[in-house]
Amino acid sequence: MEKKTVSVVLLTVAIAVGLSLAQAGTHTVNKHEKRDLLVRSKRRWVLSTIELVEEDPGPFPKLATKMFNDRIEELNDNHVFRITGTGVTEKPLGVFSIDGTTGEVMVHKAINREEIAFFHIKFDILDKQTLKPVDRTLAFDVAIKDINDNAPSFDPIEKATVKENLPQGYLPVPLKARDADEENTDNSDITLRVVSQEPAEPKIILTTVEGTKLTQLTFTGCFNYDKAKKYKVIVEAKDKGTPALSSSATVFIDVTDYNTHRPVFKENAYRGEIMEMETNKVILRIGVTDADTPNTPGWRAKYFFLKGNEEGNYAIETDPKTNEGILTVIKGKDYERTTIAGVEIGVENEEPLFECEAGAPGGLSAKVTPPNSVNITLKVIDVNDPPVFDKVVTKVYEREEEEPGKELYTPKITDEDSDVNKIRYEIVQDPAGWVSIDKKTGMVKTVKKMDRESPYVDKSSTYTVLVCAIDDGEPPATATSTLLIQLGDQNDNLPHLLNKSLVLCGNKASSINVPVQDADKEPYSGPFTFSLGGNDKTLKDTWKLDPSIGMTGGLVSLKSLAYGNYTVPLVIMDQQGTGGSETLEVVVCDCRSGDTCRGRLPSSSRLGPAAIGLLVAGLLLLLLLLCFCFLCECEKQSFKLIPTNLQDEGNQTLIKYNEEGGGSPCQAEPTLMLSQRNSVAVTDGHKQAAIPLTQMSQVSIQEMHEMNRSSGRHMMATQISSSGGFQSGTFERTAVATGTMRSQWGHGTNSSRMYSSIKSNSARYSHSLNRRGVQMVSAENIDKRLHMIGDDYPAYLPRQYIYEGQGSMCTSLDELSLSNLGDDLEFVGNLGPKFNTLGGICQQGMQGTESNL
Repeated sequence: MEKKTVSVVLLTVAIAVGLSLAQAGTHTVNKHEKRDLLVRSKRRWVLSTIELVEEDPGPFPKLATKMFNDRIEELNDNHVFRITGTGVTEKPLGVFSIDGTTGEVMVHKAINREEIAFFHIKFDILDKQTLKPVDRTLAFDVAIKDINDNAPSFDPIEKATVKENLPQGYLPVPLKARDADEENTDNSDITLRVVSQEPAEPKIILTTVEGTKLTQLTFTGCFNYDKAKKYKVIVEAKDKGTPALSSSATVFIDVTDYNTHRPVFKENAYRGEIMEMETNKVILRIGVTDADTPNTPGWRAKYFFLKGNEEGNYAIETDPKTNEGILTVIKGKDYERTTIAGVEIGVENEEPLFECEAGAPGGLSAKVTPPNSVNITLKVIDVNDPPVFDKVVTKVYEREEEEPGKELYTPKITDEDSDVNKIRYEIVQDPAGWVSIDKKTGMVKTVKKMDRESPYVDKSSTYTVLVCAIDDGEPPATATSTLLIQLGDQNDNLPHLLNKSLVLCGNKASSINVPVQDADKEPYSGPFTFSLGGNDKTLKDTWKLDPSIGMTGGLVSLKSLAYGNYTVPLVIMDQQGTGGSETLEVVVCDCRSGDTCRGRLPSSSRLGPAAIGLLVAGLLLLLLLLCFCFLCECEKQSFKLIPTNLQDEGNQTLIKYNEEGGGSPCQAEPTLMLSQRNSVAVTDGHKQAAIPLTQMSQVSIQEMHEMNRSSGRHMMATQISSSGGFQSGTFERTAVATGTMRSQWGHGTNSSRMYSSIKSNSARYSHSLNRRGVQMVSAENIDKRLHMIGDDYPAYLPRQYIYEGQGSMCTSLDELSLSNLGDDLEFVGNLGPKFNTLGGICQQGMQGTESNL
């Protein structure tokens, strides 16, 4: 390469000299020009050959060459050499350098030819002062000499899969080897060979593909899945360099099974039994053996009949799990015709059989050998044969609406195993219940009128009856026959409107179609004749029928009709003149662009400002009226406030626990009211008198006794103390429903107690106190009178109905009296929170009464 570069330089110099001489021949040159010409011809680059070897071990830096230019002398060594290009200013960097004065070119590291095959380098000589080139740039390529430093390599090889029946020849295994060294040299010239294989048969070799430089694996012989299922082949690739380098690759080949074995029956012969005329029954199962891989097409068996099934009595199919053949009878055998039946069955696989003869596969077996077969003997067992109808399907014709009792059909039957006279007949199917059958003769008669328009009759006017015959065998055998009754039509249905109400779009039409239906068939149906019913002149002036004859009539309005509902009587008759009256409701309306009446527009209203103002004013007036009524009512009412000084509990409830039944038969006693007028008011309900207090001692015992008997008595004397408190003495008999009366009176130790039961519904007596003060009745006087009364009153002991536990700790109001507490009534002011609440409410009521007075 270096020699070629030098030659190019010399050739360039020679061409330049020739051109100069040619110019000298055309004109005269002086000595100075000639001298200049000769000097310029000497300014040329001079360099020795550059030879670089791949992967040079060094040492580095290493001298590669030395550059020279004839301008050095002219510049008086005032020059600088410069090098640029690949390996210097272009990648890879740092490979070359040059001494600027001497022109020596140095190599600084080893070079890999497989990374870069040549370097493009440029040399320049510069004026050291101005650093400008003083001569042309010298450029040339430096080639790297290759060495055999790369072994051949294989492209990735995938695992190959071949079938056992693959014919000898090429294997589907692509092999491609490469060498990174320089092409078309011994270093990249590769040869392939098979180093080893396991197992050894069939023989696998490498063969060059015709017309190419490619190499392919081939084999001779046959693969045998039963002997070897996997193959391992080692292939070597070697170049011709010095020294020769090589590498190897391993090829794995998987062999898949194919049908190379015939299925063979497990038994040499089979026997079975079938019942006479039995169908869809499995007779027996037939097993085979096959050496191929289970559940593959080469293992799955196909069974077929070789002979004995010409009439199609049997069927055989393969069990997908067990690979057995399942023999089934699909058409019964007649015992009277045959008692023994023979069948021959063959078997083969789903895949064709492959055989390798004498080590050379011939594809499919050249010898066509018959498949394995087996004979099956079947014994037919006699059973009771069913009766046989002479006709399985019988058609009869009958007119509808005929009177019942007509004979329709009598079957004819034969039976080889039973007496025909002992056969009984039954109806299996008669959905409408129109027929009956004679159980001995099988005669079928009508028991009801038949209607052709019944839903049990099909579109072809056919009614189906199924008849069954049962013999007397063991077990009884049956046979069936179908009776098809074709019903003739009669004119038993009137034509009628399909729709009783129709819409007439008054905004775009003046007529409507009137569809009619008749369940009868021709000639008892349409075309129909239409006419208006009645002789109403208004009707005829409003409507007419056009067309009036046809399968559909036309109703035409003779004048513009107001929207609304109209009733049109019609008379419709069929071809035979049979018909009836129908009433058609016609709705005349605006249909817009459709065929139905448009709905009413939604009603809406909008209130104006005046209406809204009136509504608001009315509401304000109503509110003002309600407020006025409320104020008026409030002025009439005096609100009673619960005192705020009540202690603890403000809301109390009086609970009625129980009542003690039975009371005294006594009548109500008068109440003696004492006032400050020194008199006692005696009241018995009808009479009232005032008795002076000074005369109380003169009241006789008999009078008091009579008063006590006549009514319940309530006597109370009260005196207002100077301190404002109450001092009182009380004697009372009060009627309490189902309760007891308890009376106490006395001063100090002088007291008497009486218990008596008072009858319910007795009179209540109340006392009123004069706020200005009353005089207290003498306690001694009252005790004296009570003593005079004596024990004439029957004593009633209290009766306990139920015990409700311990009572309240507060003193009972019944026990409060003047006699046992004396004149000191200060205890009244401290009776507990409950009593204070009750007293406050009562005091408020009394104050309200005073205000009213």
